[in-house]
Amino acid sequence: MEQVPVDMNLIRKTQKCIDRIRQKTDTVVLFCSFGKDSLVLLDLLAHEFDKVICVFMYFVKGLEHVEKYIRWAKIKYPNIEIEQVPHWNLTYILRSGMFCVVNPKVKLLSLADMDKAIRLKYNVDYVFYGMKKADSMNRRLMLNTYIDCENNGKVYPLADWTQKDILSYIKFHKIPNPVRYSKNASGGCGFNIECFLWLRENYPRDLQEILKTFPMSEKILFEYDDKQKRST
Repeated sequence: MEQVPVDMNLIRKTQKCIDRIRQKTDTVVLFCSFGKDSLVLLDLLAHEFDKVICVFMYFVKGLEHVEKYIRWAKIKYPNIEIEQVPHWNLTYILRSGMFCVVNPKVKLLSLADMDKAIRLKYNVDYVFYGMKKADSMNRRLMLNTYIDCENNGKVYPLADWTQKDILSYIKFHKIPNPVRYSKNASGGCGFNIECFLWLRENYPRDLQEILKTFPMSEKILFEYDDKQKRST
């Protein structure tokens, strides 16, 4: 397929947002899932800032199919630092006992809590996110209220990008395609049948690591397999 660059007007608008922050600091944080949006934003930021701290939030640490992207990023962009932290959603999972033993002592956290903690740890003022208006109606409503893609140090340079723009950039700049667990809208690794089936087929050891940490999550596969048997 022919490589098609992203619309240059969109690139210039995005670059203008990034340049404005670059004039204020040489170090920023990027919440990076190593999905398609964050990989595009990582490529844009790594060429502009002296240091980019990539915060990856995990459900289970050390999964090989994620680690390979982390290794690639470290080689591709020597000026980045990877910070791996437990996903804030884990606090709800652990406290509710979803696929694990209930732990009522766990303090519930939010993305805003993670943002604040990272800012304090690294003494940074600007945190980048790969969110787009095209992601959902809620994202569109939220991002439409921000002026010049920023709100209190939270920066959204890809706000006006579409899925097509993201895929064009990835192809044109030869960025590795991120994991896609299903044909539906892509998401991170989590407790859903699409993710578990993909892991069982492609990275069974990673699946076993998840099941070792959250043994009751094997119920997801049991119920799926049982339904498949009943339908045949």
